[in-house]
Amino acid sequence: MNSKVLIIVLATAVSTLHLKAQEKTTIGARAGINFQNITGKDGAGNDLDNKMKAGIHIGLNAEVPIAEDFYVQPGILFSTKGAKDKTYRKINTRLSYLEIPINILFKPELGDGKLLLGFGPYLGIAVGGSFTDVNGHKEKYKFAGKVTASEASTHIYMRPLDFGFNFLAGYELSNKVSVQLNAQLGISNIKTKVEGYSDKTKYKNTGFGISVGYRLN
Repeated sequence: MNSKVLIIVLATAVSTLHLKAQEKTTIGARAGINFQNITGKDGAGNDLDNKMKAGIHIGLNAEVPIAEDFYVQPGILFSTKGAKDKTYRKINTRLSYLEIPINILFKPELGDGKLLLGFGPYLGIAVGGSFTDVNGHKEKYKFAGKVTASEASTHIYMRPLDFGFNFLAGYELSNKVSVQLNAQLGISNIKTKVEGYSDKTKYKNTGFGISVGYRLN
């Protein structure tokens, strides 16, 4: 599953290099705040009951024109995610990703600036993370798609890849400064599978954020 997702995302990224731009491709930077959660089900099939955790995102993107007011917007972001337990405040999951979003952007003129509306897939590559238990003990995550029962008993794991969809809406001022709302819907299970165990555990990254951006050229 993860290898197929990676191939699809990379193929999409490569295909953007062959698009015939009708105007200049631009580079931009953006940064902002995430409000993320981990949703899904525990091993018994019960819905997870977490609350949102604040994080950050920062990175670069390109806008490649493909038609009037339409662009392909590939990018790369460093993004922190996770969740907090609603009952025990000390229980805290932190995850860090390098994300590769590839959005289709509709950017028509509106007033003195431009409206921003977009959606598209993203691929997240885990680069770090930790879990704090009810006693305040912190342990770093290891990342693997599947582990043995012995490995699962000695370390905590998450899958190294995340995949889902982005949605964005915002406004770009005439001075190239923009503000946008972002939403993410993770569709892949980020919980590592343990060999020999069949349960209903599913963890998915979901959330939204606020970004400030600037077109560099």
